[in-house]
Amino acid sequence: MYLPPHFEMQDLPVIHEAMEAVGLANLITWSGTELLATPLPLILVRDEGEFGTLYGHVAKANPQGNAAVTGEALALFAGADAYITPSWYATKQETGKVVPTWNYETIHAYGVPEFFQDEARLLDLVTRLTQHHEGRIGGVWQVSDAPEGFIRSQLRGIVGFRMPIARLQGKRKMSQNRPLADREGVAAGLRQQGRDDVATLIPVNK
Repeated sequence: MYLPPHFEMQDLPVIHEAMEAVGLANLITWSGTELLATPLPLILVRDEGEFGTLYGHVAKANPQGNAAVTGEALALFAGADAYITPSWYATKQETGKVVPTWNYETIHAYGVPEFFQDEARLLDLVTRLTQHHEGRIGGVWQVSDAPEGFIRSQLRGIVGFRMPIARLQGKRKMSQNRPLADREGVAAGLRQQGRDDVATLIPVNK
């Protein structure tokens, strides 16, 4: 990933927090003949390995779960993003020398995935996935709420994977390269648009 120093996220806990805030990631692999990609929810185990370990599953009918992986896989987490109009820049009034841009946050996690079909491991995986995402919405549903036989039949239709993270890149492009007055204008404009999720990431401290 192209990563200018002023946009680079370097604090590992902050990167982990950003990954966990994303509900859906994209797993991208190279089979040796073609790229394969699947959007899917993932679990991050922060303290398993140097950069953490990712867990998830794909449908058994999905070729990505059965094809050999050549080299590393990429798990791509797309965070908050927004279009930035030059109208929000103080510089527009001063010189007019401004153009639109896009602010965004993205995390790239690289590693070699290990696929598995063991029922006990799959059950543990879907249980943890469910607990994580039910917890995010204040839900109470548990895997054990469904009939055991039904759950076992569902497990036969998926392939799990574990991917220790070997490399981790975080990019937070949030107008850091603009003067303070421009950043303040961007934050104010975003809030007027109801985009507090992006506005709060704009650095406006002097």
